[in-house]
Amino acid sequence: MSFTMNDLALLAIALVIGLIFGLMISGRGKFKRLWQEEKIAHRTAIKDRDTRLEAANKRIVELERHSAPIGAGTATAVGGAVRGRDDLSRISGISQREEVALNEAGYHRYGQIAALNAEQEATLEARLGLTPGTITRNDWRGQALALERGEAKPGLLSRLTGAH
Repeated sequence: MSFTMNDLALLAIALVIGLIFGLMISGRGKFKRLWQEEKIAHRTAIKDRDTRLEAANKRIVELERHSAPIGAGTATAVGGAVRGRDDLSRISGISQREEVALNEAGYHRYGQIAALNAEQEATLEARLGLTPGTITRNDWRGQALALERGEAKPGLLSRLTGAH
């Protein structure tokens, strides 16, 4: 197969047109520029994160140095956690989520629930998102007192078999 001068000229023209077309659609380094910008943004984000972490750690050290004495109710919460917790969800009307919220509020034992006054009930109902009067209506204090004395409410098995 032999090429004539015209064939070689057409081939050269096609290559030049292809090169020009390729340079036009390449964006003249657009992707390389975008990659460099992304690299710079990533480095900046990492520096910002490290700066925030360092500032947060300094703030923690400062707060620990100037910490106030333990507030009211904290001793009760810690004491309940150390001595163990009663299963407050055994009280009718207390779900697992509400038991966790009660534990966070410092109520870990049946005796604490049994000793609630009206003001504490209102505070707990607001904290748990219950309608006012729910604790009294469900008789949490009476149930807690019975559970503390060991007078557990009958379980499903004893209700089915009739043994009390």
